Amino acid sequence: MTDVAKRAGVHQTTVSMALRNHPSLPASTRKRLRALAEQMGYEPDPVLRALIDYRYRARAPQHTPVIAYVTNWNTRWGWKESSAHSDFYMGATARAPELGYRIEHFWLGEPALSHRRMSNLLFARGINGVIVASQRYEVDAPLEFDWPKFGAVKIDFIPHDPALHAVTNDQRAIIRLAMRKVQAAGYRRIGFVMDQRWDHGVDNAWSSGFLGEQQMLPIEERVPLLLFGDLSGSQPAADQSVPRDLLDDWLNRHRPDAVISAGVFVRDRFLEMGISVPQDFAYADILLGDFDGKTAGVRQNCRRVGELAVEILTRQLQQHTFGLPELPTATLVEGTWFDGESLPGRVATQECGHLVEI
Repeated sequence: MTDVAKRAGVHQTTVSMALRNHPSLPASTRKRLRALAEQMGYEPDPVLRALIDYRYRARAPQHTPVIAYVTNWNTRWGWKESSAHSDFYMGATARAPELGYRIEHFWLGEPALSHRRMSNLLFARGINGVIVASQRYEVDAPLEFDWPKFGAVKIDFIPHDPALHAVTNDQRAIIRLAMRKVQAAGYRRIGFVMDQRWDHGVDNAWSSGFLGEQQMLPIEERVPLLLFGDLSGSQPAADQSVPRDLLDDWLNRHRPDAVISAGVFVRDRFLEMGISVPQDFAYADILLGDFDGKTAGVRQNCRRVGELAVEILTRQLQQHTFGLPELPTATLVEGTWFDGESLPGRVATQECGHLVEI
């Protein structure tokens, strides 16, 4: 390359740029120097070329804008123990690169880190997009960021203040879908078991959806809600089970022929109490995980919630829409129903004045 530069009367760097077809050189110069190099039999060293390319890429500045994924759980990653919250995050992190962004996690529980300091930290780093997710239900305090500097969206309902655009699973629609599927299978006395801390965390969407659907049933077929858990307690753990004595009393008092709940609340208790599903009663799960054909229920589309949070936020950023919205909106994601062995069809026929189940 040095010989080519001497023959052409230019600097060696100019020859290097011409051989790389660098657009900063005039096309005529690039063409002339490349022709001269070929005439002189110059052949670039492929190993050296690879090394130069690697160093260039390593030095190249990364301009991918960051979206802050802000959580406030008991620990930095404790929210990952919940499959729903973990899926929110995975959906967001998968969708962001497709839209030209990347997700970075920030935890509000860092020692001596106030809301204002977090806000200033994000702004100083040039981050102006925030997803508020996985907030502790029992700490519904206002999130005091300098909001005019940010575009933001939250996943679920907490915190209520400030009022941001929100994305969440449509729990009311999910429990109503489960109720209708259970009724369609022939069951009438349908019970619902729910940790009231989980219900509180979604603005009582679970219980209100169930009670709204239950109003369509005759009074004698309405089974009271079984709500458990102390609202003044800590964030419900992923393995929280309904107290055995409470469940046993409720089953004996009301004799449901079908139960709707989530496996994390009742699975261990059913095994412990020797309950057989569907022999003792049918069962539908409103937090269905991987479908294996055994359990009927609704699978929440939590990854889609995370994806939508990113899509809504990036539209705000691209339109330079910052600050608190004048009219906050909520985007609700419905669940997907799966039939399963835990909810067999129940057919009743009239024989000699009595109902016979088949």
